[in-house]
Amino acid sequence: MQMRSSNLVNFPVTQALKFIMTLTLASGSGFAEESDKIDRSQLTIDRIYKSKEFDSKPYSARWLEEESAFTTLVPSEEYKERKDILRHDALTGKTEIMVAASKLIPPGESLPLKINDYAWSKDRSKLLVYTNSKRVWRKNTRGDYWILDLTSNQLQKLGGDGKPATMMFAKLSPNGQEVAYVRNRNIYVQNLFDHSIRCLTQTASDDVINGTADWVYEEEFQLRAGFHWSPDGTKIAYWQINTTGVNKFPIVNNTDTLYPEVVWFAYPKTGQQNPSCRIGVVNCLSGKTTWMNVPGNPRDHYIPRMQWAANSNELLIQQLNRIQNCNQLFLADHFSGDVKPVLTEKDKAWVDIHDELYWLADGDRFTWISERDGWRHAYLVSRSGDKICLLTPGNFDVIKLLHTDEENGLVYFIASPANATQRFLYRVRFDGSGMERVTPENETGIHDYKFSKDTAWAIHSKSTFDQPTTTELISVPDHQSQRILNEEKEVQERLSQLSRIPTEFFRVETGDGIQLDGWCIKPPDFDPSGKYPLLVHVYGEPAGSTVIDRWGGNNYLWHLMLAQQGYVVMSFDNRGTKVPRGREWRKSVYRKIGILPPQDQAAAVRAVLKERPYLDSDRVGIWGWSGGGSSSLHAIFKYPELYSTAIAIAPVPNQRYYDTIYQERYMGLPGSNVDGYREGSPINFAKQLEGNLLLIHGTADDNCHYQTVELLIDELVAHNKQFDLMAYPNRTHAVKERKNTSRHLRQLMTRYLNQHLPVQTNHQKQVTRKE
Repeated sequence: MQMRSSNLVNFPVTQALKFIMTLTLASGSGFAEESDKIDRSQLTIDRIYKSKEFDSKPYSARWLEEESAFTTLVPSEEYKERKDILRHDALTGKTEIMVAASKLIPPGESLPLKINDYAWSKDRSKLLVYTNSKRVWRKNTRGDYWILDLTSNQLQKLGGDGKPATMMFAKLSPNGQEVAYVRNRNIYVQNLFDHSIRCLTQTASDDVINGTADWVYEEEFQLRAGFHWSPDGTKIAYWQINTTGVNKFPIVNNTDTLYPEVVWFAYPKTGQQNPSCRIGVVNCLSGKTTWMNVPGNPRDHYIPRMQWAANSNELLIQQLNRIQNCNQLFLADHFSGDVKPVLTEKDKAWVDIHDELYWLADGDRFTWISERDGWRHAYLVSRSGDKICLLTPGNFDVIKLLHTDEENGLVYFIASPANATQRFLYRVRFDGSGMERVTPENETGIHDYKFSKDTAWAIHSKSTFDQPTTTELISVPDHQSQRILNEEKEVQERLSQLSRIPTEFFRVETGDGIQLDGWCIKPPDFDPSGKYPLLVHVYGEPAGSTVIDRWGGNNYLWHLMLAQQGYVVMSFDNRGTKVPRGREWRKSVYRKIGILPPQDQAAAVRAVLKERPYLDSDRVGIWGWSGGGSSSLHAIFKYPELYSTAIAIAPVPNQRYYDTIYQERYMGLPGSNVDGYREGSPINFAKQLEGNLLLIHGTADDNCHYQTVELLIDELVAHNKQFDLMAYPNRTHAVKERKNTSRHLRQLMTRYLNQHLPVQTNHQKQVTRKE
């Protein structure tokens, strides 16, 4: 970009020089990456996305059952690219190798297995190792499994002579004598003594799936491992999903073969036919399945959660109706399949499922999460459902229920009653009294905990927006640090060299008493008398939020790089985002997705422009991904007088083209909310585009389809609206697959902003906004 001194009005000369140098570095030239010529105070695209020098390595540990000890994976001294499994004693700090990498060398091979995951038998005589993992939709859930018998040091591959990377979700039986897994849509059990294999379910149809999920259940309910051993190890309860009659969608691979390869998968769009789902219990000896008689049409109901009900005779099943405003909890008898209702949750908007259902040891009570009093609270429910005790009274949300300490009658949970951007540990007695904060009062940021079974210890992780995660071992209940487990010292040191100022967290008044949480990253040599372009990062939908005081990784670093160039970067959590501000806050957007959130975002921008004279109202940009991409389209289309530039990555321009479970949850059925779907879909406002728009999408996006962007392109062309487009071939919703993608993407975004949202005062609107 060519810059003229006459255009640099009220802009510090030193900052302008730094900006010019940063642009040179960000261009990706070889000169920029010569280690002796890098300015360590300045960020570049290559430093963030190529050198990996700021990449954090999360501390991963898991507690051993019935012990005050935990295990970690650490590089082997003998095989540097492979891992040993270490045991750490919480009390003494003593560390020892439980399983050396050398014990995981397959016969005929020279290197140990690469451990993607692992699990112990209850007596820890056997180790189940997951390796050679392959991606299935969002996660790497298909691979190979091996069993290591620690009494004989024998290593055995499971699954017989099957092809590599075809097994999914292998689980040891409670007695450690068998392993169950999914292969080709069926559940198998393998005996670990004679290695015989039995197929427990029978389906030859591609449309019938046993023991795992179809695309929509996996994406929207996070259901992947779709079966559970009974506590006595004689039965397996499982999901069966039938996608017969569900319309299929193609993913076209144009890059890897001479002719395109097409993969078709069932994808139910709003208002279309859903898959059916049922729960079965199969006897591992007879192979006979008993189906649970859950009421209702299985095409118009969902079963997102199921578990054994603290015994081997009954299941606890959660069932949602199609529009997801009613969650019925059933106890199911595995012998007869009969079910009886336990409790029902209803809401005028929608109800959420949760994974915070924990049985007490006696099996007579379990924890439950509900918003029935207007706040997300924890309850203790009797097995019959006739007694419901509120555990966490007060006008605040329980963000996450972590742990029950039955010996002392305490429940531990994450909350932040006074500040929605923070997360702290609290505890309360079983009778709902004596609530107190456990995280020290002087702590800020985001805190998470993994408790030992006896509640004597916890692995405590904490971070802030500007600082990566530190992990320590603490004693409970006094929250005393015993030892630091991981500090990310190298990353911390590199961060300390960067030119930056602390991120500002604030609230902005948008009218009618509504206040939105926000953050602001300013240039390191910020001058309040200057004029700066404003870039807004947005998500805006109920599935997440952006204003959390948590380490943001590369996204934070990219925003900081832009601030070093002279941008002010902000983000706001509008009403309806997933923040702990009560039911009314979150569900005020019901049937108004794409309508109320853009209004809130625009109101926040107008407010900060008025309150902060250093922001240039002629240079306001916005960018977002997925739901944030849709929000960015709404902004540039609906408020052309406010936003001059937008970058929309992987958006959904038309809500009618998204999946049933997500879109109908928040918008209702299309036929019942015609106006809402129309007004909430940015494609219907494309004709109002005046500013600069960059569309970015992966052509192999199985979630938010490239099809919808093509529809938007067609609409923009029809109205003679100029825009820019980058289609990444054969990339998914993450737009990160294949060589150099993330680096290329961020270079593209940076150059677009440099060109269309320049760091210079310009009192006239960009000409391109009026063409």
